[in-house]
Amino acid sequence: MKKTIKDVNWAGKTAVMRCDFNVPLDGDKITDDTRIQAALPSISYLAENGAAIVLMSHLGRPKGEPKPEFSLAPVARRLSECIGKEVRFVASDLVVDDEVKTAAKSLSAGDIMLIENVRYRAEEEKNDAAFAKELSELGDVFVQEAFGTVHRAHASTTGIADYIPAVSGFLIEKELKFLGEAVNNPKRPFAAVMGGAKVKDKIPVITNLLDKVDILIVGGGMSYTFFKSQGYSIGTWLLDEEGLELAGDILKLAEEKGVKFMLPVDVVAADEFAENSPHDTYPADKIPDNRMGLDIGPETIKLFGDALKSAKTIVWNGPMGVFEMDTFAAGTKAIAECLAECDATTVIGGGDSAAAVAKFGLADKMTHISTGGGASLEFLEGKELPGIAVIEDK
Repeated sequence: MKKTIKDVNWAGKTAVMRCDFNVPLDGDKITDDTRIQAALPSISYLAENGAAIVLMSHLGRPKGEPKPEFSLAPVARRLSECIGKEVRFVASDLVVDDEVKTAAKSLSAGDIMLIENVRYRAEEEKNDAAFAKELSELGDVFVQEAFGTVHRAHASTTGIADYIPAVSGFLIEKELKFLGEAVNNPKRPFAAVMGGAKVKDKIPVITNLLDKVDILIVGGGMSYTFFKSQGYSIGTWLLDEEGLELAGDILKLAEEKGVKFMLPVDVVAADEFAENSPHDTYPADKIPDNRMGLDIGPETIKLFGDALKSAKTIVWNGPMGVFEMDTFAAGTKAIAECLAECDATTVIGGGDSAAAVAKFGLADKMTHISTGGGASLEFLEGKELPGIAVIEDK
């Protein structure tokens, strides 16, 4: 068990909290504040329990230099609106300078300030010790609350913990609870649904899950590599050559371990990768050479749905098709609806899967939606995440 903000007496202390405020922007307007909302419970708890609070985050990819379009100023404005009190934004191209340090020291209990995008400094992604120390000097305790970046060893996610004690916020605590229980102590039957395009990216996850799951469903773009490994034509779909041999190995491994491994039995294939492209449904082993599979078909939807109805724990990572195009969203939508209706603990692994359940208005029907696509994948791989490892144990 990791220490949380509840394990600290905050009276007279300043929390330096790493959030994930990497929000989408249209100019200086935030188009989706989900990540800001996710940090509010921890911020409120700290303020109510006597802490002064210094918030930090990255935004976009400024590549180690100050770029106004990646400033966190819009985040400070939105945070102030959400919290109902001023969040002081102390801008500095250096991220930390004398003015920033003075501002941090002048905070009273319950005061909140936000510093500039940590990736304005090249030292951030290099996990530079001197920069990590500068960040640590802004407070007394490091609060890790940026699950989306815990798989990266950066100055603001791991290096800072070399200088001040580290605890988790409520969001990290929740991520570890649901992802951890799903992988290490699931209610059974335990099913995993894997989608997305590249087999190679998901191989370590699938290999790790084969030791844990009862049912493994593979759909989306990666299923075509499995089809090819079985000798099927995959039409004009771009073959993941690197994943081809691995796909065959996984099929054998699943059989050896007694895991029910399921692939689509039919697909919706179109002339081209376009919303209005002419399309038809074909058996998985009869995709025309001149067409591209862009969704799972109705027989597959029924097959996968029936399998998932019996599950008590379901982890989903990756769409079943090109759900961004409404024409090819039926498969992904059906899986989302199945998870929303079933009597199971449902854990959505961030990224496209989280975007899909949000698109279909089903986010509030899921047990847990991870805030970090890459981090949740590495967690499911069984990897130690550097930003979690630095949090002190209870």
